[in-house]
Amino acid sequence: MRAGVAMIAIAVTFTGVVSVPPPVQAQGLLDALFKNPAQRNRERLARQRAREEAAAPPVVTKPIPRISGPSYRTYKPDALVKVDFSKIADPVVTGSIDGLDLPPLGIDPFLEGRPALADLSLKALPEAADAVIEHYSANPDYIWVAGTSVTGHARAVIEVLETADRVGLSPADYMVEVPADGFDITRGTERQKELMVFEMKLSVAVANYMLDATRGRIDPNRISGYHDFKRKSPDLAKQLEALAKAADPAEALLAQNPQGGHFEAMKAELKRLKDLDDGARIAIAQDLMLKPGQSNPELSNVMAAIAIKGSDALKADNALLFASYAGKPEYDSELVSLVKGFQKEAGLTPDGVVGPATRRALVGITNADKIEKLLLSMERARWLPGVLAAKRVFINQPAYTATYYEAGKSDLSMRVVVGTRANQTNFFDDEIEIVEFNPYWGVPQSIIFNEMMPKLRSDPSYLDRLGYEVTLGGKRVSSSNINWSTVGRGSNVGVRQPPSNGNALGELKILFPNRHAIYMHDTPSKSLFERDTRAYSHGCIRLQDPRAMAAKVLGTTVDDIGSQIAGGQNKPVSVPHKIPVHVAYFTAWPDDDGTVEYFADVYGRDSYLRKAIDATEAARAS
Repeated sequence: MRAGVAMIAIAVTFTGVVSVPPPVQAQGLLDALFKNPAQRNRERLARQRAREEAAAPPVVTKPIPRISGPSYRTYKPDALVKVDFSKIADPVVTGSIDGLDLPPLGIDPFLEGRPALADLSLKALPEAADAVIEHYSANPDYIWVAGTSVTGHARAVIEVLETADRVGLSPADYMVEVPADGFDITRGTERQKELMVFEMKLSVAVANYMLDATRGRIDPNRISGYHDFKRKSPDLAKQLEALAKAADPAEALLAQNPQGGHFEAMKAELKRLKDLDDGARIAIAQDLMLKPGQSNPELSNVMAAIAIKGSDALKADNALLFASYAGKPEYDSELVSLVKGFQKEAGLTPDGVVGPATRRALVGITNADKIEKLLLSMERARWLPGVLAAKRVFINQPAYTATYYEAGKSDLSMRVVVGTRANQTNFFDDEIEIVEFNPYWGVPQSIIFNEMMPKLRSDPSYLDRLGYEVTLGGKRVSSSNINWSTVGRGSNVGVRQPPSNGNALGELKILFPNRHAIYMHDTPSKSLFERDTRAYSHGCIRLQDPRAMAAKVLGTTVDDIGSQIAGGQNKPVSVPHKIPVHVAYFTAWPDDDGTVEYFADVYGRDSYLRKAIDATEAARAS
């Protein structure tokens, strides 16, 4: 300080005048004289940053995009087209003799009836129309007519068409009237024309039936993006030719439907239900949620339903309780015990809580409800391969089960957790290729934006603290180094969780690579498997016993799977032979004994499929 005063004194002595600087300059001088260098440097950097920020363009905070699942659509049915019979190739021999309106001697009856095609107007599915034209161009001959009569094969095939409802199709789509028997020599040409019309009507109906039986009447991808199937394209012309040569064309036609025990069981169940009466049924409020100790007037309906649905043993054990119950709404310990007994019989968790699953077991579904579920399931069965592989994994979402089949028989079955209604699991087929031990979890974009982003914008180090790995353009970066306010859709930011005890995928995942990023995996949340309704995931399938499923698909032992996991390292292992997997959705499906079980429509997809079928039938009727 003394040095500073001395400098001022020198300046005064030299000039003889004391000049007073402006206040700001004076303050700067004092800062220069009395502040330490580190402090002065900090302030200089602060002023520099302020100037840079003032000069820089303003940072635009991007809105957080909301990533939602596919939507359900208004279904557009397949359009029918007019069969263009003029495209049938002309026969080698045509014309008449000497201009007379008579066929030449020995003319083929098919050629004699051919003129009827000029005025024939029929509509068919496009593939069916093309197949009929292709077949008769290559084979200008009758399939269903011999001489002047309809063949027995034709009548047998018509019976298959008339009973199409036995396999879940609509007979109205394939109606063909058989011309009356009899032959009048004076109207030989007219008879052949009449038979030609019948021939073409039956072949069009058969082609339509074969297409519907093989692939279904509905294109599931038009219902919603939750369905993902490549629609089947059978060679109908080839099949029509094979049908013409078949010893039993009716049996060959029926064989176009799905084959295997699952479809046969559904056919048998459909026949059984149509012969039954609905029987007694008790109505219980749809939104009932009754817990022990509560009071609810619906309790009287619960008791009435148990009296109908409960076993004789359950009712005998609680005879005094039934006799003394007078409709009180209090849900006391005695009634809770009764409900638990019913739940146990119904295969439910015996917790005494009357929720959606217990209500469904109490109310049951009518035979009409079951028939509807069966018809929809028979349609869905046509989207799967016509013959299911002997070795396969079948996941039925409404049943919350995954089953491994070996040699066509169930070899392992377990509970699963599937997607919530907001994060629905898709319905598709694929092939299992890899089992990954101690897996990384690549966080889906929907979770990053819908769930993580709001936290990250207020706390950029959030993912660092949780141990997640963040990449930007494929390069590993710290979560706190990203300006999350500028991150939007297409920002190329990735997040993954490394292997650990708390990893969302647990010990392993079973991969069948698909564009929906759906796979089977372990989970730390084991308690969810004890629940009757298990729709809690973001779309993937959580397995109750992942080690057992991994052992099956890899063809090894559970102990070997355990040793692979014990290594602690991320390790993908290829499946020796790719195994078909069906991530399916059936509200009616047979068990191992062929008994059809019925399940709640967890995603409400039955109603959308019914609307699609109704729209299709209306379009065809018009």
